[in-house]
Amino acid sequence: MTELSFAKSFLTNLDAKPSKISAEHVEDPKTYPARGAYILPKASFPLSKKIRLAPGAELSLSVTLKSLRNPPLDITFPSLPLSTSILSLKESISEQSAIPVSKLRLLWNKKPVGDSKTLKDVVGDEGAKVGKVELGVMVIGGAGAVKRDGEEVEPVVVGHGTETLRSEEFWTDLRGFLVARLKDEKEGERIWGVFRKAVEAEK
Repeated sequence: MTELSFAKSFLTNLDAKPSKISAEHVEDPKTYPARGAYILPKASFPLSKKIRLAPGAELSLSVTLKSLRNPPLDITFPSLPLSTSILSLKESISEQSAIPVSKLRLLWNKKPVGDSKTLKDVVGDEGAKVGKVELGVMVIGGAGAVKRDGEEVEPVVVGHGTETLRSEEFWTDLRGFLVARLKDEKEGERIWGVFRKAVEAEK
C-alpha cells in the first residue's frame, strides 16, 4: 500500500465516524489497550512535613547568633517561640556576654533588624517551617570595654584615621548605627551612602 492510498483510506475512515460524541456516549474501559503502571520519579528534595501542634501551642525556632568580629560570639537558643522580639534576643545576649544592649545590632541578610520586630516577622512563614535560623550580631564600636567580673577587656583597634575609613567593618558599623538611631532603614541607608561617597571622593 502506497502512502497516498493509505492516506485516502485513513481519511475515509475518519469521515465515516461521527464528528461529535453524544452526551450519552459510554465506552467500556475493558476495551482500552493494556498499559504498564507509571511510577512517579523521586523528588529531588525532601517534602516538608506538616507540623501538628497541640491547641494553644506555638511554633518554635532554634536561633543561632554569631559574630566573627571583636568580640567573637556564638550563642544558640535551642527553642524560642516565634513571638520572641529582637529586643528580647539582645537582652539575652547582653546577659551572657556583658555587652550593653545599646551596643548590639542583630542582622538578617546583612541588614539590621528593628527591636520591635519578632522572629516571625524576620523569617516569615516559610522560614518558620525550617525550624532554625541564624542571625548575625554586630557590636557597635567593637564592643568597647566589656566588663566581666570586675575586669575590663580592651577592644582590638583596627587601624587609625584614614586606615580605619578604608575598612569594611567601619562602614558596616556606621550603617547599623545610623539605621538604629534614625529608626528608618531607607533614610539611614541614604545618609550612609552620602558619607561614603564624600569620603571616597577625597581619596
